[in-house]
Amino acid sequence: MAVEHDDWKPSASFSELRRRGELLRGIREYFHAEQVLEVETPMLSCAATVDPHIDSFSAEFCPVGTSARQTVYLHTSPEFPMKRLLAAGSEDIYYLGRVFRNGEAGGRHNPEFTMLEWYRLGIDHHALMDDVSALLASVTPFREVGRYSYQQLFEQHFEINPHTASDQALEKLVHEKVDASLQGLARNDWLDLLFSTVIEPELGGCENGQLEGVYVYDFPASMSALSRIMTDQAGQQVAARFELFINGVELANGYHELADGEEQDARFCNDQEERKSLGRPVYPYDQRMVNALKEGFPDCAGVAMGIDRLHMLMAETRQIADVLAFDFHRA
Repeated sequence: MAVEHDDWKPSASFSELRRRGELLRGIREYFHAEQVLEVETPMLSCAATVDPHIDSFSAEFCPVGTSARQTVYLHTSPEFPMKRLLAAGSEDIYYLGRVFRNGEAGGRHNPEFTMLEWYRLGIDHHALMDDVSALLASVTPFREVGRYSYQQLFEQHFEINPHTASDQALEKLVHEKVDASLQGLARNDWLDLLFSTVIEPELGGCENGQLEGVYVYDFPASMSALSRIMTDQAGQQVAARFELFINGVELANGYHELADGEEQDARFCNDQEERKSLGRPVYPYDQRMVNALKEGFPDCAGVAMGIDRLHMLMAETRQIADVLAFDFHRA
């Protein structure tokens, strides 16, 4: 790799670094006032992600004086140890710090980035949206401009119910609206293509420093990830989760958290099978977290927010390097 003589300099301006420092301070002040405890969790773990579309960094732990080798992974999220804390009886908690995802660099992504994740006891994903809006309004000019179910948006844009439409109908829409050459995708892939290319770019806004957010909630049950599955008013099974979008950018992803350890174990195994079918590495998942759920897990909702993305929206830039002291290409 060619080295430029001035690539020792920071990629972000000092005005943006000051903005970042103020943002981090404001977040901590909000949670302090709300009596939410900041926690630290291990960055290295013997378990890794099972998400089919995220890859972990691996490393080797080599105990001094032995020939033993243990593979460990940099965390892609603090979620699993935070849930172990909740199962052990913690109060409301948050994490603000670095996480790591392999293969993501350039534009909106950096292999290491700053994540805010927090959990509130005794509330669902709808109440957690209120909390997200309150936090954002406390640290930046933000206003919420809408909440829509996943079904509402598909009915508005495509005049179909995404929970009941046939795979063939979804494929036909993708061919009409996105790319006529695509073939043989799974149902969730058809839905994701329609959402990400047609709906998502229109969600929320950002003008003259004012951030406008739109929440999308109650995704298809097949997209439940680590959320509960619930029955909506129409009697359909939906995932009790939401995503927040500002100016077409996904900023936060929240769940009414799954509390069933057996179900979580089954979902992890299914995710591993999907990773295998996609030709991705199959990592060991966090059995300790599953065991914690099986012991008993409190009713709670949790959300993860990308702080670099929030900073990018505040700075009105699409380049993550503009908000990092040193992005990956200068690390």
